[in-house]
Amino acid sequence: MLKHKLYCILTVLACLVGGAAQAQNPIITNQFTADPTARLFNGRVYVYPSHDIPAAPGRGRAGWFVMEDYHVFSSANLTDWTDHGVIVTQNKVPWVKPDSYSMWAPDCIARNGKYYFYFPTTPKDTTINKGFTVGVAVADKPTGPFMPEPQPIKGVRGIDPNVFIDQDGQAYLYWSQGNIYGAKLKENMLELASEPVTLGELPTKGLKEGPYLFKRNGTYYLTYPHVANKTERLEYATSTSPLGPFTVKGVLMDESPTGCWTNHHSLLEVKNQWYLFYHHNDLSPTFDKNRSVRIDSLFFEPDGTIRKVVPTLRGVGLTDARQKIQLDRYSRLSSRGASIAFLDTSNTFQGWKTVFANNQGWVQYNDVAFGKQALKTVTLRVQAAAGATVQLRTDGATGPLLAQVTVPKSSQWQEIKAPVSAFKPGTHALVVSSKTNTPVAIDWVKFD
Repeated sequence: MLKHKLYCILTVLACLVGGAAQAQNPIITNQFTADPTARLFNGRVYVYPSHDIPAAPGRGRAGWFVMEDYHVFSSANLTDWTDHGVIVTQNKVPWVKPDSYSMWAPDCIARNGKYYFYFPTTPKDTTINKGFTVGVAVADKPTGPFMPEPQPIKGVRGIDPNVFIDQDGQAYLYWSQGNIYGAKLKENMLELASEPVTLGELPTKGLKEGPYLFKRNGTYYLTYPHVANKTERLEYATSTSPLGPFTVKGVLMDESPTGCWTNHHSLLEVKNQWYLFYHHNDLSPTFDKNRSVRIDSLFFEPDGTIRKVVPTLRGVGLTDARQKIQLDRYSRLSSRGASIAFLDTSNTFQGWKTVFANNQGWVQYNDVAFGKQALKTVTLRVQAAAGATVQLRTDGATGPLLAQVTVPKSSQWQEIKAPVSAFKPGTHALVVSSKTNTPVAIDWVKFD
């Protein structure tokens, strides 16, 4: 109960105050986020996720998804993310059932100088729909303010809206409800222009939801989560038409190795590199209804098939050496002697630490931008009850020695500064290792 109260307080604070985050996975660590749709508007990436919060008496259903509003996040470099705050909230939308806590996976798209935000939830008028339907909120900027339409889109029954505008200007809406459906949208982006069709060439066994359609080299790719076994994996199918027929091609991300039941995603190309935005329950490992957004790079084979994405903790983007480098979001970890743990299990939003049990432990963190100007010192936030010696190297376990840090004995966290002995300009992997057989934990590393 105490943990849930603390989560709730932090969630409220996150709603009131915008903030910045750095891009290791998960990319957002001040609140729970899921179902990310990523869009590129005016050279900047915007992510529109759903917002998980813990259930409480009178607030949502215990043990289930609880969502009351939406935030938007943006980045110019996929590394530093800004929370622009709440853009739509359930009890300020005229047609939404009050306190229904069902603001599920959204989407947003730009057209004719306006931004159209699509979201599914429960209507208070059951003559419209007894289950979920989809509404639209409109803004002049990608961060809002968004003004909800007074009524949801007529003829849509379901969740997980996704919008696609083809090269000929025709817009399409996709959604899910047992099957995956698609229909044309009118140019006003607020009404269907055709009757919904079932995209029926997809697997018939197991749950399908969360459609995301994009076009590449003349091929339409329909991607979707599918429960082929016990939990969702991400699959895709292709077509020569936005409404099919589609041919199932394969899996683009396997099921969660830790059993997170859902996954939900989008794909985006930025500066000739494709990325997969998806979610996992990193910040809530014992409860998979509180999830967190991740990003990993995605690649196409020469024949157009999608190479399967292997999830990472490192994520994407560069990390400035002058910022706090969170080693726990590693690129590689030694098979023995090193592990990752929460700093505080009662407040997982504080993040993780890297724990070295002995001198067999090391961690590698790729893509650190050291810059051109020589760095003189390194600071570690570190804890070692019996004391320890830590080494930092570039480009591998036997690479140039950046610094050797002597950590004094203390059961408390300390910030220890040491000189940098051999600066190497440019972008490099950072390797940190323990040289003693006594346990040592590191929260972050920062150069100056």
